[in-house]
Amino acid sequence: MKLGSLKEGGRDGTLVVVSRDLQTAVRANGIAPTLQRALEDWDAIAPRLNALYEDLCEGRAAGAFDLDMHLLAAPLPRAYEFVDGSAYLPHVERVRRARGATVPESFYVDPLMYQAVSAGFLGPRDPVRVVSADYGIDLEAEVVVITDDVPMAVTPEQAAEHIQLIGLVNDVSLRNLIPPELAKGFGFLQSKPRSALSPVFVTPDELGEAWQGNKVHLAMLTHINGQWFGAPEAGVDMQFDFAQLVAHAAKTRPLSAGTIVGSGTVANEDTSLGASCFAEQRTVETLRDGKPSTPFMVFGDRLRVEMLDRQGQSVFGAIEQVIEQQPRP
Repeated sequence: MKLGSLKEGGRDGTLVVVSRDLQTAVRANGIAPTLQRALEDWDAIAPRLNALYEDLCEGRAAGAFDLDMHLLAAPLPRAYEFVDGSAYLPHVERVRRARGATVPESFYVDPLMYQAVSAGFLGPRDPVRVVSADYGIDLEAEVVVITDDVPMAVTPEQAAEHIQLIGLVNDVSLRNLIPPELAKGFGFLQSKPRSALSPVFVTPDELGEAWQGNKVHLAMLTHINGQWFGAPEAGVDMQFDFAQLVAHAAKTRPLSAGTIVGSGTVANEDTSLGASCFAEQRTVETLRDGKPSTPFMVFGDRLRVEMLDRQGQSVFGAIEQVIEQQPRP
């Protein structure tokens, strides 16, 4: 099934069930007011939501309406946790090679992960607002999974059972702020503003054969200002699958229902498939030409991130955003 949230009913939105073709929706009245509430009692609530989904897809759901993507908030407008990995080793290896560094051996057996911003997510049509283009505005097209309650110290095999939903994220990065922050040795803060989530999250069964080995085997399609930017395969060159990432995050603490776990920027060894972020594209150019030639994003630029199934239909809906300047208070 496919689930989203309308921009109504408070900060956590109103839960809606969305049709497979993303054309219609129906409020989950009487089942769960929000997606967060549904995830907190998933075993009891998911079957009822799925029954409503089947009714909607077959045209018999009372209260169904035409879906306007601009009315959607993020499926989880805010979450208790968002932990983001960097599971695509070609990306890590290239970035380090471009600055003359090697990849520590531990990176091949122990995932990279950081605590990301979860207090609020942008909706799929909300603008990305930044004070200054000098910050180095970048997108990062990633896959995310959403869990129910995950016990501490689960194995990857156990963690797989707690993955209930899958979606996309534009994990916005301000690249020119990252080096001085990391140089302090204490991680990201100002360089990682709020991110945007896809219009809907879907259950793993909705992906069919595209969900195998706890990975999404579809291309991450990105356009910038209407021009193709990249379509790397999300199921290829992913060093750690999502069950491993969830288990890594839960090693020393339980994860609350509604935790979002990100894959990191989707990247392949085959650079002909393009990139999912400007930092990746600039790194490829640096390794090839000795310097980058593609600038970061500027005000007025537009981005589109989505995944298409094997029939060419959008799975999660598209994240479509424009870069806008944020006035100072």
